Amino acid sequence: MNLIDYKEVNINRKELMVLKDVNFSLKEGEFVYLLGGVGSGKSSLLKSVYAEIGIESAKEAIVLDYDLMRLRRRDVPYLRRKVGVVFQDFQLLTDRSVFENLRFVLRATRWKNPAEIAHRIEEVLAAVGMDGKEYKMPHELSGGEQQRVVIARALLNKPKIILADEPTGNLDPDAGRQIVQLLNSIVDKGTASVVMATHNVGLVEEFPHTVYRIENKQLLVDK
Repeated sequence: MNLIDYKEVNINRKELMVLKDVNFSLKEGEFVYLLGGVGSGKSSLLKSVYAEIGIESAKEAIVLDYDLMRLRRRDVPYLRRKVGVVFQDFQLLTDRSVFENLRFVLRATRWKNPAEIAHRIEEVLAAVGMDGKEYKMPHELSGGEQQRVVIARALLNKPKIILADEPTGNLDPDAGRQIVQLLNSIVDKGTASVVMATHNVGLVEEFPHTVYRIENKQLLVDK
C-alpha cells in the first residue's frame, strides 16, 4: 500500500516553480532518501506532504488517503497527526523540560488524561533511547540527544510517516550516524515509514535505501 502517491505534481513557492512533474511514492515499511543541494526543493516537497505549502497542480497527490488537491482546511490537523516531522534545527521549546515539550504536543492534539500522557511520553522516550532524561532542559542535552527528543516528539501520535528534513545537518558525524540508525530501526520495527532529506552522500551509502535525487527542479529515482 502506498502512503504517498504523487503523479505529475508541480510545486510553487511565491509563484516560482520549485519542482515540476514530480512522481514520488512511499510504501508501508519503506525508507526513502531525498538527495539534493541547499535550495533544491527538498524541504518544499516535504512541506507539501503535510500541507504546509500547497500544490500548484497534479494528476494525483494523495497522502494517507487524503487528496491534497481537495483537502479542506479543517482536515489539515488530522492529516498532520499522522505525519511526524523531524527538523534539522530541533525546534524544541527552550524554556521547558523534555517532558513539558512532549506534553505540550499531546495537549495540543487533544490528549487530556494525565496518566495516558505520561505513559505515552515514557514510551516514546524509551523508543529513542532517552528514558530517564524527561526532566532535562534542552540546553542540558547534546545535539544528538536533542534530535532524539525531536524524533520522540514526531512519534507521539503514532504517525504512519516520518519526514526527516536534514536531521543530521547540525550534528557531528558520529551523532548523525546514530540518528540514521535510529530512523532505520523505526522502519525495521514497523513503527512508521521514513522519508529523509539529506545532502550527505556518505550516510546514504552507509545505510542504502531507495534514493530520489532533485536536479534542475525535477525528481529522479536512482535505479
